[in-house]
Amino acid sequence: MKMRKRAITLLEIMIVIVIIGIIGSVVGYSMKGSLDQGRAFKSEQGSKQVHDLLMLQVMQGTPVDEIKKDPLQVLESTGLAGNSKKLFKDGWGKDFEIKFIEGSQEEFVVTSEAWKKYLDKKNMAEERIQEEYPWAFHENLIEE
Repeated sequence: MKMRKRAITLLEIMIVIVIIGIIGSVVGYSMKGSLDQGRAFKSEQGSKQVHDLLMLQVMQGTPVDEIKKDPLQVLESTGLAGNSKKLFKDGWGKDFEIKFIEGSQEEFVVTSEAWKKYLDKKNMAEERIQEEYPWAFHENLIEE
């Protein structure tokens, strides 16, 4: 008695493709949140490093006007950052913004609009943002 090979029907193939598509979309949707968390973490760490390096330059006598004019150039002049251009970008690939605090000659924050939008989307209260990230957000910023 001969065994006949059973062929796969078109319907079976379509069902498998639909199941794979559903699984892929669920995984993709859940990965988006992880990617945003990673970008926020990179922004947090990067802004802190940029702030610390620029403050180090201020303490060593670099005029604040130079930081206002070209913060990336001052960051590169420290020699402490391996890739200054990459360090000066937030997790979303946008350049950090240096904003000076009103009434202060030397105090500034390193922030990013995309990072702030992410934190706002996560409904972080303004006080908590300033408490957790004092180097990045401040209520008395000078808009330039």
